[in-house]
Amino acid sequence: MMRNNTHIKFVLGALAGLTLSACQPATQTNNATEQQTQLSVKETKQKRQPNIIWIMADDMGYGDLGSYGQQKIKTPRLDQMAAEGIRFTDMYAGTTVCAPSRSVLMTGLHMGHTPVRGNADKTIQTLAPEDVTVAEVLQDAGYSTALIGKWGLGDDGNTGLPNDQGFDYFFGYLNQVHAHNHYPDFLWRNKEKVALDNKVELGPVAYMSFHGGVAKPENRKTYSSDLFYQESIDFIQQQKDNPFFLFVSLTSPHANNEAEKFDWAHGMEVPGYGIYKDLDWPEPAKGYAAMVSHIDQGVGQIMDTLKTQGLADDTIVIFTSDNGPHEEGGNDPYFFNSSGPFTGTKRALTDGGIRVPFIAWGPGLVPQGQVSDHIGYFGDLMATALDVVDASAHRPLDSVSMLPVFTGSDDQQQHDMVYFEFYEMGGIQAVRHGDYKAIRSPFFTGTIRLYNVNQDPKEQIDIASQHPELVAKIDKFMQQAHVPDPRWQVVQGAAGRH
Repeated sequence: MMRNNTHIKFVLGALAGLTLSACQPATQTNNATEQQTQLSVKETKQKRQPNIIWIMADDMGYGDLGSYGQQKIKTPRLDQMAAEGIRFTDMYAGTTVCAPSRSVLMTGLHMGHTPVRGNADKTIQTLAPEDVTVAEVLQDAGYSTALIGKWGLGDDGNTGLPNDQGFDYFFGYLNQVHAHNHYPDFLWRNKEKVALDNKVELGPVAYMSFHGGVAKPENRKTYSSDLFYQESIDFIQQQKDNPFFLFVSLTSPHANNEAEKFDWAHGMEVPGYGIYKDLDWPEPAKGYAAMVSHIDQGVGQIMDTLKTQGLADDTIVIFTSDNGPHEEGGNDPYFFNSSGPFTGTKRALTDGGIRVPFIAWGPGLVPQGQVSDHIGYFGDLMATALDVVDASAHRPLDSVSMLPVFTGSDDQQQHDMVYFEFYEMGGIQAVRHGDYKAIRSPFFTGTIRLYNVNQDPKEQIDIASQHPELVAKIDKFMQQAHVPDPRWQVVQGAAGRH
């Protein structure tokens, strides 16, 4: 692991300073002392490195927020966040399903050679000791680091545990199938199990090793997401005097895929339907909407905490989703137009499966009320973290720092190409290149389809024949981007509903 000393400096320029008091001094000496104290406080504040909070929903679509065109689901706090910050229109997840998207986020390596490339057995779905994460980079630079929620890149008994991958503190789910259950009977705090008061039915033996399961209505006592918001607030309050990195990895609005095994269960687990309770909607739609609104309320609590702790001016907050919307647990993403103007859902590499809502907020650092068409993806968190702490990468990265666009600078670097893979359904490759999007299936042997996604966001008009040189360039890039790994093999059909 990276354990090098890094030279730390603040690269954002001066933060918003404290306003000098306008009160009349009792004496000239008192006035000078007061000004000196205030300047000292201001100087200390300016030297503080920015906190980074990355909040990620699980299976939320591009079109599920009001600020992204949603008409039925109410998301006032996230819409406020967008109005007070930057709403990005062309940001992408790492890929179209859970674990590999997180691997791209943590390592800054695209799907062609990121360590975890699929939802699989825990013996291979794990980070190795030599893998370097964003959390390690920031930890080495003096940041306090915490992961609250779902991990999915390591499990009990292997090398990928969060505390071994750069996180000082962890609370939540290790295994992604365990995270299907929003009312579990235990969670993890660091490397120890924490018992909860829910009673879980495990169901078929196939799910036993993952401890997915589901709780009967009368046994749903503690909703895990409520714990995650409280843990996040507690961490912020505890670390208010230190720079910190907080990864809030939510499990909503992911369905409980095991719930369909029980007649009495429903896949969209939430404490109540709230304002959607009496609407003439299908039950799963009420549950999905309630889960999204519950996320909205939780994010609002985090924003309020930053303000009350005086940290809003020193913090960059990102809200996004790990991939496109799901069609599980009875949910119909088309009822809400969850993919927005795009085609496809989770498990597709059309933009509906990988283009995600992405909001940056931070009153003292992030410009207010902007909409950005900057093209980026999850891997860019790594270069951004390196930029924040003025550390250099110790290996090749597929990562471009977004610090300039986050802070309103004009010198934002652009990707030439952003690369995606998906190992299920025969293998799919995709590339975003400026206005263009290319998709090929199966790997390497399929015909490349090319779309202008600005003019054709649904990716319906194949213009490959009109741009043979560009197709050849993308073909070469796809060949170079994929690094074979014996652990990860293309499978026909969906490997698992995770």
